[in-house]
Amino acid sequence: MGGFFGTVANGPCITDLFYGTDYHSHLGTRRGGLATYDESQRAFVRSIHSLENAYFRNKFDAELPKFKGSSGIGVISDTDPQPIVFNSRLGKFAIVTVARIANISELERRMLDRGHHFAELSNGAVNPTELVALLITEGDTLADGIERAQKLIKGSCSMLLLTEQGIIAARDRLGRTPVVIGRRDGAWAAASESTAFPNLDYEVDRYLGPGEIVRLTADGGVTQLRKPGGDMQVCSFLWVYYGFPTSCYEGRNVEDVRFNIGLQMGRADDAEVDCACGIPDSGTGMALGYAEGKGVPYHRAISKYTPTWPRSFTPSNQAMRSLVAKMKLIPNRAMLEGKRVLFCDDSIVRGTQLRDNTRVLYDYGAREVHMRISCPPLIYGCPFIGFTNSKSDMELITRRIIGELEGDPDKDLDKYAASHSPQYERMVEIIRQRFGLTSLKFSTIEELIAAIGLPKCKVCTHCFDGSSRF
Repeated sequence: MGGFFGTVANGPCITDLFYGTDYHSHLGTRRGGLATYDESQRAFVRSIHSLENAYFRNKFDAELPKFKGSSGIGVISDTDPQPIVFNSRLGKFAIVTVARIANISELERRMLDRGHHFAELSNGAVNPTELVALLITEGDTLADGIERAQKLIKGSCSMLLLTEQGIIAARDRLGRTPVVIGRRDGAWAAASESTAFPNLDYEVDRYLGPGEIVRLTADGGVTQLRKPGGDMQVCSFLWVYYGFPTSCYEGRNVEDVRFNIGLQMGRADDAEVDCACGIPDSGTGMALGYAEGKGVPYHRAISKYTPTWPRSFTPSNQAMRSLVAKMKLIPNRAMLEGKRVLFCDDSIVRGTQLRDNTRVLYDYGAREVHMRISCPPLIYGCPFIGFTNSKSDMELITRRIIGELEGDPDKDLDKYAASHSPQYERMVEIIRQRFGLTSLKFSTIEELIAAIGLPKCKVCTHCFDGSSRF
């Protein structure tokens, strides 16, 4: 997915920029980048590094002295190398994006037909951030260009622009990904994750609305350049998986939502278990809520050894995905032996992690292994942000099972997505049997929306029910 951080201050910004960007490292594993504007030299300083084999901090720590100035932007990207620095008829700027552009080929051809060219290629393809920058330069002003670009892009694109006058922050047209503004004496910041603020002494000032555009300056604060639109489709998976526990989106805290999902399921569940355990990290909050709702103890029967392992569904090679899924989580025999253990997890995508972990749990003495999932089954790939979009639908375990049952992985998807329909119940039962679970239950869309606390019309649930709004 990715995340960004930008700051403008009355003094040097690099310390805030460095740590603020680093607090987005859980959102991406491929690349990191920083850019500052040096007022004394009237120049931008930029650096980009691969993060596939190292921490963001390790890659950038030695370079920090070269970054000068009181304003800067940074990004953790799971896609293209960023930031991009531009010199255009609208002025000089650096840009970072959190984007999933579903119609990128169409927009690429549009720009080539208009005489533009692309200088930045990512693995032989057009760099999406460069494409966004070129779209912006067709506007009468930067704000006008951003608004024009948002209307053309199908998918989502939130962004930060570092200019000679400050930072422009823009949230994507339907607000699928968040942008939050922070403030402290003499400084302002814009971030994807509010987690970046507390230790840098920022307070949340506001959450940008869908399509809203603002300019940040150290002395002038926040100036609105475009009002937010009325429609919102914020991604529900932010609370399920992506978000760091201390982050808030639309004023709703990630850990609180996960806890409430577990609390609801625990209160309603009739399974007889000895304890609840979370699959770290994103299943932990749910398991704590389940334990309270069910009235059973919370045990750490499985622990994550290190956060440096990539996400288990990220590596392109299946053998490597299986190795990662196995190696990063370590079971605790003393907490498992002879017990009926209920585990909480965020989702089941391919089933790689579930398959390997279930087997070892029994090997370590668990008498029963129950599983509760904080979201409904993933039926559809995501065309809007960078979650399941890079995977074909047939890589989803649900679609493989539907294909086996129906002879067509696209048949009757609405019936398989409907909680408690015969098709849904059959699919869940096959998943349970395939992985040797004592019982398996998923949260429903209604339960997930209730835990998030926003109206259903403002939350995107496409990957669960196929509802789409471009």
